[in-house]
Amino acid sequence: MRRKLRLRNREDFSRIYRGGKSFANGQFVVYWSKQRIADPFRLGVSTSKKIGNAVMRNRMRRMVKEIVRHQEQRIVPNTDLILIVRKPATTLALKEMEKSIIHVLKKAGLIKQR
Repeated sequence: MRRKLRLRNREDFSRIYRGGKSFANGQFVVYWSKQRIADPFRLGVSTSKKIGNAVMRNRMRRMVKEIVRHQEQRIVPNTDLILIVRKPATTLALKEMEKSIIHVLKKAGLIKQR
């Protein structure tokens, strides 16, 4: 994941949580909002301590970022999005996790139609 595609500021996270839209499935929640400065998009990943220890939380963040990096061309531009990892996602294999992330992004309308 390139550095310019990351969401880091607390203000950005708060703005998206307050004013954005959300969609969820059993493993992930996505909050998103449109932004002019997010070219092509910016991503933030959130994992709570309920997921596990720091090793597990960082592993989940890395896996989610990698999956989104591979789907970069399909994601709608000018979007800020936050992916929240839920506990059931920790048991998924990489391919299952990828399907789940794509599912929640399609549900939110964040995947371009081919």
